[in-house]
Amino acid sequence: MERRRWWRSPLLWAIVLVVLWLTVGGPLGSYQGRLAEVQENDNSAFLPATAEATRVAELEARFTDGETLPAVVVFTRDGGLSEADLAAVAQVAEEFAGVAGVTGESSPPVVSPDGAAAQLVVPLASDIEAGETVAELRELAAAGTPDQVDTYVTGPAGFAADLGEAFGNIDGLLLVVTASVVALILLVVYRSPLLPLVVLFGAGLALGTASAVVYALVEADLVVLNGQSQGIMLILVFGAATDYALLLVARYREELRRYRDRFTAVRVAWRRSLGPIVASGSTVILALLCLLLSDLNSNKGLGPVAAVGVASAMLVMLTFLPAALALLGRVGFWPFRPAYGSEADHQGGLWERVAGLVSRRARLVWLVTALALAGLAALVPQLRADGTAESDLFLGEVEAVTGQDELSEHFPAGSTAPTVVVANAAQTEPVVAALSEVDGVAEVRPEGERDGLARIAVVLANEPDSDEAIATIPRLRAAARSVPEADALVGGTSAIAYDTRQAASRDQRVIIPLALLVVFVVIALLLRAILVTVLLLASVVLSFAATLGLAAVVFNNIFHFPGADRSIPLFAFVFLVALGVDYSIFLLTRVREETRTRGTREGVRVGLAVTGAVITSAGIVLAATFSALAVIPLLFLAQIAFLVAVGVLIDTLIVRSLLVPGLCHDIGDRIWWPSRLGRAQPEPH
Repeated sequence: MERRRWWRSPLLWAIVLVVLWLTVGGPLGSYQGRLAEVQENDNSAFLPATAEATRVAELEARFTDGETLPAVVVFTRDGGLSEADLAAVAQVAEEFAGVAGVTGESSPPVVSPDGAAAQLVVPLASDIEAGETVAELRELAAAGTPDQVDTYVTGPAGFAADLGEAFGNIDGLLLVVTASVVALILLVVYRSPLLPLVVLFGAGLALGTASAVVYALVEADLVVLNGQSQGIMLILVFGAATDYALLLVARYREELRRYRDRFTAVRVAWRRSLGPIVASGSTVILALLCLLLSDLNSNKGLGPVAAVGVASAMLVMLTFLPAALALLGRVGFWPFRPAYGSEADHQGGLWERVAGLVSRRARLVWLVTALALAGLAALVPQLRADGTAESDLFLGEVEAVTGQDELSEHFPAGSTAPTVVVANAAQTEPVVAALSEVDGVAEVRPEGERDGLARIAVVLANEPDSDEAIATIPRLRAAARSVPEADALVGGTSAIAYDTRQAASRDQRVIIPLALLVVFVVIALLLRAILVTVLLLASVVLSFAATLGLAAVVFNNIFHFPGADRSIPLFAFVFLVALGVDYSIFLLTRVREETRTRGTREGVRVGLAVTGAVITSAGIVLAATFSALAVIPLLFLAQIAFLVAVGVLIDTLIVRSLLVPGLCHDIGDRIWWPSRLGRAQPEPH
């Protein structure tokens, strides 16, 4: 009997859990830094997996004895390149062959029609770390030419190198900024120096665990990781972990006022927080896994990577955190310890007054907020999410973009990245003839044969990543396929952009309805009510549309962004629906609990008053962590940071605080249909 009690000691299990996480989870933190070793930031990490342009890229490897990553080196001089300059360029081209990662000789230098620029192509191995090789090429080019000659390394290798450098801030700057923001907010929320340290340490354990799992998945070739996915995973881990911690700690503080024994308080708080935390985490995880159905490798890889991050956050905060709280007891809240039998924090506070307002003017509150959100949603058509040029990818000035601009200035528009056609070699002439007749084509030239296939370069009249060039691709494909037995495929830069846009549009049609269905099922199972679940989803979709409308105005008129990637609305939807609905889940699980003894309308009032502060804090933390993504100077991440941060604040401060409780209070007991919850209790008058 004594032995049984010993093994059931809550103190023992709390110590075991903390020690286990320290000894096993602690060392996993090193994997966060190792993820950079397995990132893929070239085009293959973003291309549509089954697109025609992808198949062309694979076939092109036959013409170069293996897959290569071309670097385009540009040399310019105001007033024109001299004979001595061109001789220096030729000498530099020979030196490039000795650089590690270069797989063959550079192409002969090609001088621009105005004589002010020259370009050559250096083939790099596709499986190398582009950053180091490109850095050496840039150094050799600058050192080997006269001071008056400007040199740039651009092309796919140049962009991959600059992209890798931008993502290099994930391990350092992004992590520091995110942790600092969370620490500052937690200090304000808890007014305690100990609890923020415990929560941040738990978030670190979750990040290390997630990084180790993702590293193993990448090594097993089960997922593709790029810098974008790693950055979003880091943000999600810190945001989700802190949200779950805020919910659990707030409930623990509440129970410490009701129970003298800290272990009983932890047990009750854990049991009553388990449902909403698991429902919240499951909603986000399942919504993210819907991205596995994407045709884009970048989206498909993000789904499981981000889902692993959220699952790790949920695991740590449901095991390590309650054990640590049990060991600390009331000391963790020093200097504002919750005394046994003391008054709850929300009594007479701001959220008590907000809850009172919603109770007195429920219909007016939800009508006004719904109309305001609908007004913002009406601005959605102004959002320009039709894709952006590769040169618009970076928010700051980088050499790859500058070099691309120099190419465009001195060489014919489409010659900087010709469209590539691979066809049956026996049908080369009729294919060339058919392609030459297409509107928007400046030049068509065969470039060799191998293994019965012909490679044909098509120079377009417009910039390769322009809307006009991209619109030429379906016409080229139709012309190529009109040649019998040619089996022609069209790829290259413009084709990649076209296929990416098509895949992004398809993803929205498939993934958005599926994500809605998944979220609906999870919430319906949690609340065991259909009507309130439908209203919750409708409110979150309205919030999402309002966020897009507001973003359209800000992006166009304040930030003056050149546009947005077509995947932006999909990413924003998945994050905002999955994350935004969390706050209503946290609210309504408490409302459901209070309804059992108080009735629906009083349950709404008490539930909003009790959870108002903690859920608002959780929303602010998540918004702040996503805002940290803006430290990485990439247009896509800056836009995601704005959309999710603003959307979460709208969900937290308007939808969860006013719209949802106003609707629930106005509708009353019927909100729980088809269950009869709330009908057995008399409504307060």
